[in-house]
Amino acid sequence: MSSFVHRSMLGVALAGLAAVALNAQNITGPDIMKGLSDPTRWLTIYGDYSGSRYSPLTQITPANAAQLTPRWTFQTGVIGNFEATPVVLDGVLYFTGALNNAWAIEARTGKQLWSYHRALPAGLKVCCGPVNRGFAIYGDRLFMTTLDAHLMAFEAKTGKVLWDVAMADYNLGYASTPAPLVVKDKLIVGVAGGEYANRGFLDAYDPATGKRVWRFWTVPAKGEPGSETWPDNVLERGGAPTWVTGTYDPATNLLFWGTGNPNPDWDGSTRAGDNLYAASLLALDADTGKLRWHYQFTPHDTHDWDANQVPVLADLQIGGQTRKVVMQANRNGFFYVLDRATGKVIQAKPFVNLNWATGIGADGKPQEIPGHEPTEEGTVTCPDWYGGTNFMSPSFDASRNLFFLTVRETCAKFIRRETPEAKVGDRTMGGNVQPMTEPPRRGALRAIDPRTGERKWSVEYDGPGWAGVTSTAGGVVFSSDHAGTFMAVDSSTGKVLYQYQTGGATYAPPTTYMLDGTQWIVQPSGSTVTAFSLAGR
Repeated sequence: MSSFVHRSMLGVALAGLAAVALNAQNITGPDIMKGLSDPTRWLTIYGDYSGSRYSPLTQITPANAAQLTPRWTFQTGVIGNFEATPVVLDGVLYFTGALNNAWAIEARTGKQLWSYHRALPAGLKVCCGPVNRGFAIYGDRLFMTTLDAHLMAFEAKTGKVLWDVAMADYNLGYASTPAPLVVKDKLIVGVAGGEYANRGFLDAYDPATGKRVWRFWTVPAKGEPGSETWPDNVLERGGAPTWVTGTYDPATNLLFWGTGNPNPDWDGSTRAGDNLYAASLLALDADTGKLRWHYQFTPHDTHDWDANQVPVLADLQIGGQTRKVVMQANRNGFFYVLDRATGKVIQAKPFVNLNWATGIGADGKPQEIPGHEPTEEGTVTCPDWYGGTNFMSPSFDASRNLFFLTVRETCAKFIRRETPEAKVGDRTMGGNVQPMTEPPRRGALRAIDPRTGERKWSVEYDGPGWAGVTSTAGGVVFSSDHAGTFMAVDSSTGKVLYQYQTGGATYAPPTTYMLDGTQWIVQPSGSTVTAFSLAGR
C-alpha cells in the first residue's frame, strides 16, 4: 500500500478526512511526563524527557527480527533531507519535512489525512539544509518551527494554523529547525544560524498564545558573566545557536541544551578567549531560563565542533555508587558523562579515532596536542568539521548499560583565512575545509558502555552515516547506514538481523509504536516514509 502527497502551495490541503476521522486531542503535561509507558504513543522528539529513545516494546526480538517486512510507503514529493521524528497519537503520524511541509498520515496504511506547506520568503539565509526535525504536541495543538524563524501552532485535527509568531529576523541569518519541547506549560524552542554572525538564544513560549515567556542569550551581553571570554566587539555576532532539541529533568526542573559553534568558525584570531557559552551544554531553570551551570566541551572552538548533540539523562552505577548523569557523545570525538546537578566531568573517553587531544584533564578541559589549530597552509585534524557524530539521535538501553549511536570516522584539512569585519547577518566562516580520503572516510552504528567508555560492538559502514538510532526492550536496535539501508541489530551482540534498502539517503531516526497489537517501525529516508512490521501481523 502506498500514498502520494498532493500539496497545496496556499496552505492546508484536506484529504481523506472522511475515510479516517481524527479524534479531538487533549495531551496534557502528565501525558508527556509518562513518556513511552503507553507505547501506542510517541509524544516528544525522543519519546520521553530523558532523550534515551528507548521503547518498552518487546514484540520484535533477535529471534524474529528477520521476519520484518515493509508494509506501506508514503511519498512526500519534497526534495531535501528528511530529518523529522513523528508525533504518534491515536493511530496517526504527524510529520514535518524539508521546506516547512507537514503531514498527518494514517499509521495503519500510510494514507494522507491532511498536509501543509509554508510559503517561505525569498532571501532566506539557511546554512546547512532547509530541514525540520518534528512537531511538538500539547492540548489539541501541534507546534512547528520554521526556516524564517517563526513558531507556529496548528489544530491537530485539520492542520489549520492557529497562530504564527516571529522569533527573530530571518534577514539577520536566523532560522529555526528543531522540534519544540513542551515542559509543563511552556514551549522551549531553539534557533539555527551561527554561520551568519548573529547571537544565539533559547526561548520559552506560551502554547496558548505564542507570547514569549523568557529568553536566554547563549552569548552574554557586555558586563554579564561569560562576556569576559570574548572581545567586546564580537558579542553581538558570536554565534552559539541552539538547533538541536534538548532534554529535561523533572526532579530538578532543569533543561539541558547544547549550543553551537562560535562565529567565525575557523578563524579564532578575532575572538580571543574561551567564547562562552558556545560549544557548551547549558543547564537552565525551566521556569525562568536562568543558568544553573554550564560545561564547555571545546573552549575557543576553531573546528566547528558544535555541542548540538542530544544530552541523554540516566542513572549509572559508577565507582560503586549511583550517579545521576547527563551523557553526550560530542562532535569533538569524546564521549562525556557529567554530573547532572553540577556539570562536573565524571569521565570522558574517545568514541572515535581522534588526533587533536590526549584526553580531558581534571579541570574538565581538553589536553590538546599542538599543531591542530587551522592555518593558512591547513592542518589535518580528526574528526572533521562534521564531527565524530552530529545531530543524529543516539539511544540508551539502561537494562543493558549500552549507549548506541551513529559515528563518523573522518579527518579534514582545516584552512584559516583572516576574517574581514562582519556585520550581524553576514555569512562569516573564517576559512574553509577539505575532507581527507586517507584514512578512508567511514561510519558505524556503535555500542558503548557509558560506565567505562568501552566500545562493545560496531556495525561498520563504508561511508559516514547520518541516521539516528532507536533501541527496544525486545533487544533490537533500529537504524540505517549512509546509503539508506534500514537495519535491525541485536542490542547485545551487534549482529545484523534484518536489512532493507529504502532507496534514499537517511538523515532521521526510526520510530516504533504499538497499534492493533502490532509493533510498527517507521523510517524516513529520501522523500519517503517506510513502515515495517513482522510478516503476518
